Amino acid sequence: MRGAVIHAPGDVRFETLDDPKILQPTDAIIRTAVSCVCGSDLWPYRGLDPVDEAHPMGHEYIGIVEEVGSEVTSVKPGQFVIGSFATSDNTCANCRNGWQSSCLNREFMSTCQAEYVRIPSAQGTLVATDEVPGEEFWPSLLALSDVMGTGWYAADAAEVKPGSTAVVVGDGAVGLCGVIAAKELGAERIIAMSRHEPRQKLALEFGATDIVTERGEEGVARIKDLTDGIGADAVLECVGTAQSMQQALHAARPGGNVGFVGVPHDVAIDGQDLFFSHVGLRGGPAPVRRYLPDLIDRVVSGRINPGKVFDLTLPLEQVAEGYKAMDERRAIKALLKP
Repeated sequence: MRGAVIHAPGDVRFETLDDPKILQPTDAIIRTAVSCVCGSDLWPYRGLDPVDEAHPMGHEYIGIVEEVGSEVTSVKPGQFVIGSFATSDNTCANCRNGWQSSCLNREFMSTCQAEYVRIPSAQGTLVATDEVPGEEFWPSLLALSDVMGTGWYAADAAEVKPGSTAVVVGDGAVGLCGVIAAKELGAERIIAMSRHEPRQKLALEFGATDIVTERGEEGVARIKDLTDGIGADAVLECVGTAQSMQQALHAARPGGNVGFVGVPHDVAIDGQDLFFSHVGLRGGPAPVRRYLPDLIDRVVSGRINPGKVFDLTLPLEQVAEGYKAMDERRAIKALLKP
C-alpha cells in the first residue's frame, strides 16, 4: 500500500509501505475512505516535537472493514466504521467510567494517512454505521474521529451549560468544532478568539456570537469588557501553548471552568495563580469513543456539519502539500482521498 511518512521536520513523503496485517485477534483492517492532516501533526512537522526516525503519520480515519481478528464480533467486513485516535477495549474500568482515551490497553493511532490501516482493540474502538453513508457525510464523520470529538470534550470539560457564556481560544479545526459543541450544549454567548477572517466567518456560521482578535493580556481584557468585568463561565483551550493556556485561565470567571485539549508545549501553571482564581481545570486526550454514537447521530441527521473545517481536498499522494498548506495557514484542515 501507499502512505505518508515523515522523515524530518518539513519532510513528509508518500511512500510504499507494507500492507497491514492482523497481528492480534482483537485487530481489524480497514480500507481508508478518507483521512486528513491534523493540527497536532504540525508539531513534528515544525520541529517542535522530535523526529528521531522516519515513521508513518496520521490518526484520523473512517473506512470499510476489510478483515477482522477472531475475537472481533462488533464489526464485520463490508461495514463502514468510525473510530477514535485513541484505541480502547471499552471494557476496562477506565472505559466503563467514560474515559476510553485512558483505556488500560490504549494505543494512539499513528498510521492513518494511508490506503489501509490496522485498528487495535477494534471491538471497543470502532463504531459501525447502519449502512454506508453518502460521501457528502464523509468529511463530517471523519471529523468525529478527532477534531469534533475533541472540541466536544473541550466544551464538556469546561462544563458549558444552557444559557452560559463560553470563550473558545484557538481557531483551528478543534477550536471551530468547539464552537459547534458549545452551541449544541446550549451556550447563549460564544466568543471565538481569532485573527483570521476565513476562520472568523466559519466560527460565526457554527454559532459564535462574538469575535475577539486580541491575544494575551489584551485578549483577556477584551473578554472582561464583554462580560461586565467578570469573565466567562466556560473557556475552551484548543491550542496548547503557554500563552493560550494563560489566556484561557485568566478569561474564566471565578468559579468558571477551563477545558484544555491543545497538547501542551512548554505550558507551566502557577499554583498560587490557579489557587486564588477559583477556576476549575480539566483536560487531556479526548475520550472520543464516549461521544461517537451521539455525534454520528447528529451528523447523519444533519444537525451538525463539522466537515466544513476541511477547506482543502487533495489526493492522498499529495499529502505533503496538505502539511505545507496547513503550516502556512493557507488551509484550516486538509482532507486526503486515497
